[in-house]
Order: sequence, then C-alpha cells, then structure tokens
Amino acid sequence: MDTKAALAALAALAQESRLAVFRLLVQAGPAGMAASRIAEHLDIAPSSLSFHLKELSHASLLSSKQDGRFVIYAANVEAMNGLVGFLTENCCGGVPCEAAAPAACTPAKQSN
Repeated sequence: MDTKAALAALAALAQESRLAVFRLLVQAGPAGMAASRIAEHLDIAPSSLSFHLKELSHASLLSSKQDGRFVIYAANVEAMNGLVGFLTENCCGGVPCEAAAPAACTPAKQSN
C-alpha cells in the first residue's frame, strides 16, 4: 500500500459511524451484509449509511455486489491487511515482530 492509499483509508475510518460499519463488516466475514441489515444493526439512517458506505468504498475498504434487489457489502480484507502492513512496516527497528504481539511489538525469536 502506498502513502496516498493509506491516507485515504485512515481518513475514511476516522469517523465513528464509518469505523463501526467497517468493524461490523469485518465480523460478518466474506459473506458481508445488505445495507439494510447494516443500518438496522448500527441504528444509522439509510441516507447517512449510504454516504458512509460510499466513503469506505472510495477508500477501497469495501467491496459490493448485487444480490437480487439488495447490495451486499463486505470488508476488503486485503486492503485492511495492506493498511496494517503499511503502518507496521518499520516496526521494531526493522527486526521482524511476532505476528500476534498483544500490546506492543515483540521481536520474533531468531533461530541460530
């Protein structure tokens, strides 16, 4: 991920409703959710939700597909992982970190 894409993703997520939508769609997994279910679950007015979905889509954080008369939205996990990778690219002074470091970067054990 380049800097411009990272900034777009961070800007899109820097709003409470959009962050909630993205987190809900991450939980939903690849099956995603219809916009109406997202609105109900998060108690967001459909007109507001439409704006937030557009912003997340423009930042490449969501994918969408038509399913009959519904549009199903899903988190773009590849973009999410790209953003996390971009943010942690130089973590721990260039020493590889353990994948599941809980609170802080923990350098990976190196075998001799």
